[in-house]
Amino acid sequence: MEFRSFMAEALIEARAAAARGEVPVGAVLVGPSGEVVARAGNRTRELNDPTAHAEVLVIRAGCAALGSERLLGHDLYVTLEPCAMCAAAIAAARVARVYYGASDPKSGGVAHGACVFDHPQAHHAPEVYDGFSATQSEALLRDFFAKRRG
Repeated sequence: MEFRSFMAEALIEARAAAARGEVPVGAVLVGPSGEVVARAGNRTRELNDPTAHAEVLVIRAGCAALGSERLLGHDLYVTLEPCAMCAAAIAAARVARVYYGASDPKSGGVAHGACVFDHPQAHHAPEVYDGFSATQSEALLRDFFAKRRG
């Protein structure tokens, strides 16, 4: 199967999150056959739920759709490096590959901070690819926080 990035779809979810006043992070879960299984943007404020990050929401939706707690062979596209909480959920769900846009030196949990997948107690370490649509992802975040500060 030829590689196709789904980061454009994740960016659509991030923009929708920003329009709702949420931190603009979007995620898309793609099945082994290349079909979009779930898509979401952050909803922590809307749901009054600190765990309602885009990654957790697509993992929940994907698992519900499959009727399984495992997402074997699935790919996750997310506009921002997953935090430690999301990285732990990704490992628990056994997501095969993670593609992310912007790095997060402050709160990331993949290449920064906890580096969850590198920890010896990680149940599973997906393949990780960074920098996908990083410029667009970074711009969304920068513009969102600039407007909040201004």
